[in-house]
Formats: sequence, C-alpha cells, structure tokens
Amino acid sequence: MLTFLTGFIASIAHVVTGPDHLAAVTPLAIDSRKKSWMIGFSWGLGHTIGMLLIGLLFILFKQYLPVEAISKHSDTVIGVLLIGIGSWAILRTYLHHSHGNRPHSHFHTRPFLYAHIHKHTHSHGEGHQESRNGDHDHQHTGTVRQNAFTALFIGIIHGFAGFSHLFALLPSLALPTVIASVIYVSAFAAGTILTMVLFALILGAVAYKAAAENRQRFLKWFTLTGGFLAICIGILWLIHPV
Repeated sequence: MLTFLTGFIASIAHVVTGPDHLAAVTPLAIDSRKKSWMIGFSWGLGHTIGMLLIGLLFILFKQYLPVEAISKHSDTVIGVLLIGIGSWAILRTYLHHSHGNRPHSHFHTRPFLYAHIHKHTHSHGEGHQESRNGDHDHQHTGTVRQNAFTALFIGIIHGFAGFSHLFALLPSLALPTVIASVIYVSAFAAGTILTMVLFALILGAVAYKAAAENRQRFLKWFTLTGGFLAICIGILWLIHPV
C-alpha cells in the first residue's frame, strides 16, 4: 500500500509541477469541452507509454544511449510542440464559426474539398453542442477524436523526450521485488492519467459552460489565453531549458 501511495503521489507532483505538461493539454481540453476528459486521459496514457519506452531503452541500452544529447534536445522538441499547439489554438479561435441563425459556410473534405453555405435550421445530430437560448456550437465528434489522438501523440513524445522522466521511475528500480516495482509504476501511471483527466475536465467544464451560456467573448479570451500560455512556455523551453 505504501508503495502504491508513493508512486501515486510522485506522479501527481510530476504532472502539476511541469508547466509544459499542463500547457500541452490546455488548448486541446478547451476545444473539446464536454469531452475534455478524453484529452486528459489520452495525454496521460501517451505520457506513460513514452516514459516506459525511454525507461526500457535506458535499461537495455544505457551504455549506448547518448544520455546528454537526449537531455539536451528533449526540451527543444517539447518547446516546438508547445508553440505548435498554442499557434493552432489561436488560429482555430479566429477561424471558429460560432453563430446563431445567420448564413455561414462549412468546408468539407469528403468526397472532395468543397464548401457550402446554409443557415442553422437543420436538426441537431450527434456532435452538436446546443445552448439554452437555441444557438449551438458547431463542434463535431471528429474534432474531439482528432484532439484525443493529438493529445496521445504529444503525451508519448512528452514522456519519451524528457530524459528527466527517468528519475521519476528510478525509485521503482530500487525496490526489492519485481511485484513492488510493478505496483509503483502502475500507481505512477494511474496518478498521471487521473491528474490530467481532472485538469482537463475543469478546463472543459469552464469552456462548455461559457458556450452553453453564449458567452462568446469569455470563451474567445479563455481559448486565446490557453494558446498564448502554450506558446510562452514553449519559447521558454527553447531559450532556457528547465
């Protein structure tokens, strides 16, 4: 039990003390809103997979791995990813089509790229978020799924790139039995996923409530803030690696 609690607490500390972790999830969680928990789960799962991969490689090939090079370039990779996520969030904010019953255009890629213009008088199918005043936010299920896969990929890169993540798993190597090591790693994985799910849920709930109440100005600045936060931390990681 003590081993599990140690791993669980260590994972929470690892996630919340890493601003790059939180910044990576923030824009995706805000964009996914009601299903933001999927973003946190995907990132946490990916981060765990990445950490296990780098840990396994270190154990098997530590005499061949360029440890200093991995440590040096990992922050660069994370910085570029964060800048990309933040830029994407800001771009989507200005291209986002939040509307009432006014005519608007939609672009489609299947069966080929084309656009059509219509009013929001069609029925509300799966993937639409409707507000209390009758307006709704045209958010498709495919967008959430895409965000989840993006979060999974970023989580894997995040976990794999940072050589410092190995230190989070070092206690498991010092435990007396294999079972104890598995318990520690499992608790660390569970804590990582749960912490990020809760963080993403909070962000998504705020964004969803703002959209439901048609508070478009707040939603816009909330999204922009998440994007700028990711960009700033990405630049910081490039200029002054932590």
